[in-house]
Amino acid sequence: MKKLINNPEDVLREALQGIEIAHAGLVKVHFDPVYIARADAPVAGKVGILSGGGSGHEPMHGGFVGPGMLDAACPGAVFTSPTPDQILEATHAVDGGAGVLYIVKNYTGDILNFEMAADLARAEDIQVEMVVVSDDVAVENSLYTAGRRGVGTTVLMEKIVGAAAEARWPLGKIVALAERVRDNGRSMGMALTSCTVPHAGKPTFNLPEDEMEIGIGIHGEPGRVRMKLKPADEIVEMLLEPVIKDLPFQAGDNVIMFVNSLGGTPLIELYLIYRKACEIAARHGLRVVRNLIGPYMTSLEMAGASITLLKVDGDMVSLWDAPVKTAGLRWGV
Repeated sequence: MKKLINNPEDVLREALQGIEIAHAGLVKVHFDPVYIARADAPVAGKVGILSGGGSGHEPMHGGFVGPGMLDAACPGAVFTSPTPDQILEATHAVDGGAGVLYIVKNYTGDILNFEMAADLARAEDIQVEMVVVSDDVAVENSLYTAGRRGVGTTVLMEKIVGAAAEARWPLGKIVALAERVRDNGRSMGMALTSCTVPHAGKPTFNLPEDEMEIGIGIHGEPGRVRMKLKPADEIVEMLLEPVIKDLPFQAGDNVIMFVNSLGGTPLIELYLIYRKACEIAARHGLRVVRNLIGPYMTSLEMAGASITLLKVDGDMVSLWDAPVKTAGLRWGV
C-alpha cells in the first residue's frame, strides 16, 4: 500500500511535530510522555476535559484540543490505547483545581488505562470522573470491547461538555451532562474498503470490490453483515433505521445529525448521505436542528461513513452553538 510516511516507527512522532508547528499558540505538544494540551492549560477554576485513544482517527482527539472543547488529548500508537502514565501527566497538565473529566470510548484497553490513571490521580487528591461512550448499535461484545463500541457520539460529547466546562460548570453538573449525551446518542457505520495500519503495510481485512460491510468498527472490527454493494439511499436506510429504533427516537425529538467520513469518503458523497438521512429522520418525525458533516472520526484511509443521531434539549443546543477554537472544529470565534 502507498502511504506518505517515512519510517513506520516514526509516524506518530513526526505527525505530532507537524501539529506542534501548525498550531503553535493553540496547543502544546509534549513528547515524553506524549500528550497534547491547550496552550493556556491549566485554566484555574475550570474543569479539565481530557480524552484520548489510539492514533489513526484524526482529527479525533488531538484536533479537538482548544478553547470550548478538550483541554488535553492522549494519543496512543495507531489503533493502540494510550498508557496510564500519559493520561496521568496530561491530568496534571489540565488540573485547574476544579476536577478533571475523562471522556473515554468503550474499548477495553482505553477503559483499563484511563481507570488506572484515574486511581493514580485520585491518590494525589485530584478529583477525577470518567464517562464511557458506547453508542454503536451495530454489535455487542466486539473484538475490542465488552459491550458496545464508542464511536461518533464521542465527538458530539466532547463539544457539548467542553462548552459547559468553558462556561465554568462544576464537575458534578458536567458529569451529569456527559451522561445525558451518552444516553441519548446512537451511531452506526459501514465500509467500502479496509484501512492499512502503517506498521502492517497491508489492508486490515479483505473486502471484495463489489461488497460492503454494514456495522464496521473504526479499527476494522467485524460488523453486522457483509453484502453486495447497494445504492447509497439503501445503505443510509440500513444504517439509520437501526439507530432510530435503538434509543428509541420518537416523533417530535430534536436531534443533532453527524454524518462522518471514515477517511476515504469525499464530501460530495457525505452530503448525498445527509440528504437521504434527513428524509428518513423527517419520516419518523425527528427535527434535525443541528448537523456536523465531514471527516471528524476517521479510520486512516478507510472508505466508508457513519451516521450519529443525538437527541438534544435546549441546553445541549446552546452548548453546541457556543464558540469553539480547535484545529479540527472551529466556530463563533
